[in-house]
Amino acid sequence: MARVQLELPEQFLYTHTINVRMTDLNTGKHVGNDQMISLLSEARYRFFCDIDYSQEHIVVTDLVANYRSESFARDDLQFEVGLMDFNKYGADLIFRVTKQPSGQLVVLAKQGFVFFDHTTHGVMPMPESFKAKFSGIT
Repeated sequence: MARVQLELPEQFLYTHTINVRMTDLNTGKHVGNDQMISLLSEARYRFFCDIDYSQEHIVVTDLVANYRSESFARDDLQFEVGLMDFNKYGADLIFRVTKQPSGQLVVLAKQGFVFFDHTTHGVMPMPESFKAKFSGIT
């Protein structure tokens, strides 16, 4: 099976550092796949807080993660978050995760998302208020 290749542009808008907890480790004593997805979700949450936008109508539609190295308890992981591939209903969040202070690449990831109306249970167009925040890259 071919390895997934993920090339991300330098469009990072937000940076946040998270310290790896012992409870983030799996039986191999490194951050497990499930915990890395949780850490990516935390970085996504903090990005939306930073831009002062609620995730209430955001639904993640897909995820690609390309792991490059292990991370361990007490590592400081820097999560760089950006946006790309805007469309009528959503966009892709991109992530570059590196160990600090070395800068060693841990994971590249991309999460597709759409705006979702929980009343009608359907996809809704991207709100103008969101689009306006990123007029330079949409």
